[in-house]
Amino acid sequence: MLVTSPPLMAPAAPASLEAFLAGVGTRAFRFAEAGLRQREDALDAVQDTMERMLGYRERPAEEWTPLFWSILRRRIIDLQRRRSFRLKFWATQEDHDQDSTIDWADETPGPAQQHEQQEQYTRLVQALRQLPARQREAFSLRVLQELDVATTARVMGCSEGSVKTHLSRARDALQRQLEATR
Repeated sequence: MLVTSPPLMAPAAPASLEAFLAGVGTRAFRFAEAGLRQREDALDAVQDTMERMLGYRERPAEEWTPLFWSILRRRIIDLQRRRSFRLKFWATQEDHDQDSTIDWADETPGPAQQHEQQEQYTRLVQALRQLPARQREAFSLRVLQELDVATTARVMGCSEGSVKTHLSRARDALQRQLEATR
């Protein structure tokens, strides 16, 4: 007797753009926060991206995911460039101090579990920040945002092979960094 497993079904597309945006908000914030290092800038980037997505409401739901992540990625890069320019000419010690403070918003059930998760996330974010930008993007999109290789390649504007290379290098570097901090 031949036993077969049920076919894998693709996740259902959200019923509306609002449902899609509500479902992607937290992950998008974490992605933006890792790239921008400031909570307020990350919130602004995600909000701007969501507002821009409203103009694409009539597009098919399959296009929303790569479109959203592409817009967010470009917004993060714009904010990084703007900050880099501002810091070159008007940097103060206060600006540098703000970069190192992160306001963690994590609602877990118990204090011990919350503390452990915050420490793990802090180590991951610190390790991600040490990666080159393309490796950080590939890791964040593939692993943290769970996008497939093709979608990640479209978001990053490169080939699927490049995504795999960046991801492999990022995983190796992160593993070395995280093992060194234990």
